[in-house]
Amino acid sequence: MAKPVDPNKEEKYATSILNRKELPNRLIIDNAINGDNSVVTLSQQKMNDLQLISGNAVMLQSKCRETICIVHADNTCPNDRIRMNRVIRNNLRVHSSDIISIQGLKDVQYGKRIHVLPIDDTVQGITGNLLKVYLKPYFAEADRPVREGDVFIVHAAMHAVEFKVIKTEPSPYCIVTSRTSIHCDGDPIKREEEEEISLNEIGYDDIGGVRKQLVQIKEMVELPLKHPQLFKTIGAKPPRSILLYGPPGTGKSLIARAVANEIGAFFFLINGLEIVSKSAGESESNLRKTFEEAEKKSPAIIFIDKLDAIAPKREKTHGEVERSIVSQLLTLIDGLKQRSNVIVMAATRQRNLIDPAVRHFGCFDREIDTGIPNAADRLEILRIHTKNMKLDGDVNLEQISNETHGYVGADLASLCSEAALQQIREKKHVIDLEEHTINAEVLNSLVITQENFRFALNQSNASALREIVVEVPTTTWEDVGCSDHGKRLLQQLVKYPFQHPEKFLEFGTTPSRAVFLYGPPGCGKTLLAKAIANECQANFISINVLELLSIRTGEPEADVRDVFDKARRAAPCILFLDELDLIARDGSVRYGGDAAHRVANQILIEMDGMSAKENVFIIGAAVGCDIIHPIFFKTGRFDHIIIIPLPDEQSRLTIFKVCLKNSPVAEDVDFDYLVNKTNKFTGSDIKNICLRTGQLAAREFIEKQEQTTTTTTLNQLFKISRCHFDKRSLVHPDEPFYFADICAGPGGFSFGFTLKGKSDFALQKFLASTPETFDPYYDVKDLDGDGDIFKSENIDALQNYVNKCTMHNGVHIV
Repeated sequence: MAKPVDPNKEEKYATSILNRKELPNRLIIDNAINGDNSVVTLSQQKMNDLQLISGNAVMLQSKCRETICIVHADNTCPNDRIRMNRVIRNNLRVHSSDIISIQGLKDVQYGKRIHVLPIDDTVQGITGNLLKVYLKPYFAEADRPVREGDVFIVHAAMHAVEFKVIKTEPSPYCIVTSRTSIHCDGDPIKREEEEEISLNEIGYDDIGGVRKQLVQIKEMVELPLKHPQLFKTIGAKPPRSILLYGPPGTGKSLIARAVANEIGAFFFLINGLEIVSKSAGESESNLRKTFEEAEKKSPAIIFIDKLDAIAPKREKTHGEVERSIVSQLLTLIDGLKQRSNVIVMAATRQRNLIDPAVRHFGCFDREIDTGIPNAADRLEILRIHTKNMKLDGDVNLEQISNETHGYVGADLASLCSEAALQQIREKKHVIDLEEHTINAEVLNSLVITQENFRFALNQSNASALREIVVEVPTTTWEDVGCSDHGKRLLQQLVKYPFQHPEKFLEFGTTPSRAVFLYGPPGCGKTLLAKAIANECQANFISINVLELLSIRTGEPEADVRDVFDKARRAAPCILFLDELDLIARDGSVRYGGDAAHRVANQILIEMDGMSAKENVFIIGAAVGCDIIHPIFFKTGRFDHIIIIPLPDEQSRLTIFKVCLKNSPVAEDVDFDYLVNKTNKFTGSDIKNICLRTGQLAAREFIEKQEQTTTTTTLNQLFKISRCHFDKRSLVHPDEPFYFADICAGPGGFSFGFTLKGKSDFALQKFLASTPETFDPYYDVKDLDGDGDIFKSENIDALQNYVNKCTMHNGVHIV
């Protein structure tokens, strides 16, 4: 819950070694995530220093090429940087972090005529008029500068086509306007050798949500590979290995490929699952061959995917093969000190799954977390995946990013693909699948709408959170029968830190990270937690602590860590820990023995390590706080305690109305009477009464429906009435004995407590919970003959019944 990161302060993550000698018109190339092939951006201050005007043409020069672009101001761009997309970088034959020079151009002439041709490997399978579908709409969007020899990419009709400028008039560059004659006559041309393989290759532009990670990787990879002499001069050892860890789909492999493409290094992929061989020595030999090949073709990057399969923890290995592979890997990485221009990158989903020997200094000692993206990161990823898509004007990517809590990059890519596929499904009536090619006009009619994204959202989920149910609850305050005081406290403790974190910083304090709810079972503690999560629009993870004892036998600490990790990844998130009293009792543990103690200790460790920046709030719940060990209530843990009492009259009225809101209720039902007669009832008790009432009404309706043919009239007249609240079920004569045993035992009606107080409370509670057991069979008479379960004056008969049926003194009617 920290303040938003200022983009101008991102430079603090880079080293001063990247801040090369400053010249007025020499700038460091930075990534621009946009689809405009003719625009570069600078800070307004740098434009003022260079006397450049926004919207004017500028000349960009590298060591071997030059091109012409339009310059615009970008206040988020550092003063020593220039932002451009990969199309422009490709024309200049440069990479990210290289240096180019910039100068203004005056009196650039408008073009009379240009001649462009498509690149052959980008137009395969495309029919129709390229000039009409691609080129004219592209140049009609804005006046665009072009230079002979440059390549640009056009996205249309759900496809990307690359074109090369063959000739301009005037030469060698001009600005194309609506009056410029555009020609596309001739056969597609082949790509030149000095050009990159394709503009569609993975680059920094194609990775979103990992800006901070990319800054660190550039420092640890680009510097050693591009300028190794810097480390040799000062006698320091450059970084040789990096470990990326994070959930699947967060872009670990993508980052490694992008780095290799951007700096022009060879890329060697080692899949941890594939390299392990049962044959003795074969896996080690494969590793040696890969490292030797990388040394010959340096600069090179060796990427080891699923490192935990090659180097798992030693207690998890069952043979000498894994140990031998780990030893060989350590030897090869240590040997990189004598080799030049080879970097080893590895990826794993959890770093604690890896042998600690592989993580010591000199071997994967640099670790970078590629966590689950937040809302701003998801928006950046969505813009990248949709920059080549034809979107309708109603598409709101910001709204989609806010609704995709817990989604990783791969999930968002799948979401965009599913939306596009849904648009194709809607247009299938105009597509002839029997034809080998599809008319360009038909392709041009495809437009992805917000409704397509809405359909895709309903079909997808967050892959990184599938093991644990994560949701934004739909429960609202109207669904919860609770005192306004409890609601207000929860809003202050939970909602304010989520929505106004900066206010706490202004007052020099940090918000609470946890709150403890206690009260009788069935009073709505879980519903309250869900309601506040809904109001905050936060993810909600509900865990019963007994689940932590049964997920994986022998590893309760790992289970707790996984739960808290899921909560961090799903941030903003509320983690609800129910029935804490089962493992956190003062003096002794009721359930689970030693495992329960270990779970309790690990929960405390995770809570102590929870940072305010992680946007996770913890809500604990139990039937009482006096039975919880005081260590859980220390500052920084559950330092706020809220009692959730039995519902008062207004709350009981709310619960009745919520439970019956979807039921047809007759006018003779007196809610005030029901509220008055359910004093000391919990919310779940009232819900059970409404449930039974509805069942009785449904059974009565079915029986009457079988006896009449006027179904329409019956449907209109039949409703839940007062008589359904008064009636009770008929049961087999033997059932009272069975039911009495259930009530008297632990977990039954008595719950091991002694109910003291007014006889009316104990009587009503017992009657409402077990109405079917009070039958004339036990001489409990219905004195007024109306079958009302809330009324009984035969206390002696009831006491005799309890004494006869109960197995201990768990229930006393005073």
